[in-house]
Amino acid sequence: MKTTILAACAALVIFSAAGCESVSTTKAGAVGVDRKQQMLVSSSDIEQGAGQAYEAELKAAREKDQLNVDKAQLSRVTTIAKRLVAATPVFRADAANWNWQFNVKKTPELNAYCMPGGRIMVYSGLIEKLDVSDAELATVIGHEIAHALREHTRERVSRAYAQQLVLAGATAIAGVSEGTANLANMVAEVTFQLPFSRAQESEADTIGLELMARAGYDPHAAVTLWNKMASASDGGAPPQFLSTHPAAKERIKDIEKNLPRVMPLYTAKRG
Repeated sequence: MKTTILAACAALVIFSAAGCESVSTTKAGAVGVDRKQQMLVSSSDIEQGAGQAYEAELKAAREKDQLNVDKAQLSRVTTIAKRLVAATPVFRADAANWNWQFNVKKTPELNAYCMPGGRIMVYSGLIEKLDVSDAELATVIGHEIAHALREHTRERVSRAYAQQLVLAGATAIAGVSEGTANLANMVAEVTFQLPFSRAQESEADTIGLELMARAGYDPHAAVTLWNKMASASDGGAPPQFLSTHPAAKERIKDIEKNLPRVMPLYTAKRG
């Protein structure tokens, strides 16, 4: 315990010395997400790294004939995603000007992601194996868009840098900027290997719920989607999209708690 406390104190000191800033990446919205975040890496550096990482994924999928094979799936994902994107200025005005990209990868995996700057990829396995409705697909895409709006990748990379600095010592502070060339690898690692924290996942669920309501998708579909995800993990390894916390039952409980906040938005949108 004493070692953990000392490490935490060291991280705090180095974080401060290295120019860490406390930011509010989004407005609270009707759902009231207002946690302050500690950032050590700039948005522009993360954006550049994300661009490189996403292009590498597109190239790999294209070479394997996995990119946008089913045009109907791509059209469906694009239509739903654009409706969700139209609601993003409620949380941050600049999102309307992001270079949003929508793609579908042909793979049996149950997964999706949205890299910083609005780079979305949905895996066909999620659409096909779960037989998702449009509202359920909006749940997934809205969740991933919320990660991008809240800059959770930037937050995770900042934390990773802080941990490196603790291990290397304060003399490594000057080397943080020199490591920006490796940001593409770090963005990819956060996206594909490292699960988001419980706080980040809960924020993505909550903001995603409001996005889908404002886009005219019934928020109740979030409950059915996560029930399908939980069922897909019975008797085997959980889907990649579900391989993090909170557990399905816990997140469904939180979603149900937030439904009264977003249902009026959905009702107003549906007119």
